[in-house]
Amino acid sequence: MEELVPKVTVFLLILVRISAFFITVPLFSYKTIPSKMRLTLAAVIAWMMYYTIDVTPMEVNGEYILLVMKEAMVGLIIGLIAYMIMSAIQIAGSFIDFQMGFAIANIIDPQTGAQSPLLGQFFNTLALLVLLGINGHHLLLDGIYYSYEYLPIGEMWPSFGSENSTEFIIKMFATVFGIAFQMAIPIVATLFLVDIALGITARTVPQLNIFVVGFPIKIGVSFLVLVAMMGVMVAVIQKLFNIMIVSMRDFMVLIGGG
Repeated sequence: MEELVPKVTVFLLILVRISAFFITVPLFSYKTIPSKMRLTLAAVIAWMMYYTIDVTPMEVNGEYILLVMKEAMVGLIIGLIAYMIMSAIQIAGSFIDFQMGFAIANIIDPQTGAQSPLLGQFFNTLALLVLLGINGHHLLLDGIYYSYEYLPIGEMWPSFGSENSTEFIIKMFATVFGIAFQMAIPIVATLFLVDIALGITARTVPQLNIFVVGFPIKIGVSFLVLVAMMGVMVAVIQKLFNIMIVSMRDFMVLIGGG
């Protein structure tokens, strides 16, 4: 029994990081996946990783409690980085919905439980299908596995508050808004031209009720552009996944002191 306790403590540290990772990372954190299934998956992955990670058995003491807190923080932050990159899809949907007049018609996203724009929900569902189609969920699991190379279990406190980490977060936010702008600009620019055309029409034909005619025209033009640009949207989403995986790795290198 005394020999079993140090081994269980190492397994629990691995389980804490993976469970915390599943709380925030896209796909695995969605509410449509039952909590018991997520916990079971985390336990199975932790059990397999236990035999691949070379860690000295540990005793339960004050330092071990701090290691548990560190593992939970690391898992949450790595998953949060991926979630922040994926939020570009929701931002792009908000840009488009505002221009189309759908901004008032937000819906509850069953996956996250938060309010989501209509087209943001559509893009999010499309992104999930692309993620599963390119085996992106395997890359996410690879990310949490290889995190032990940059952030070993025995290391007490990573360098969360370093200047490089802060600069990385700021650049990542700029990247998120840049990708959201790339996704939304074809439809937003087209609707801007439609607004100009409707404004000219309203001045030349005052008898026409431009508000009654304008909304159906903008919605129809938006869907036509969306269908025409679907291939570009999928390509940008794939680029988004590449940035997400690279950002997770780079951030682990920074806070790991690499």
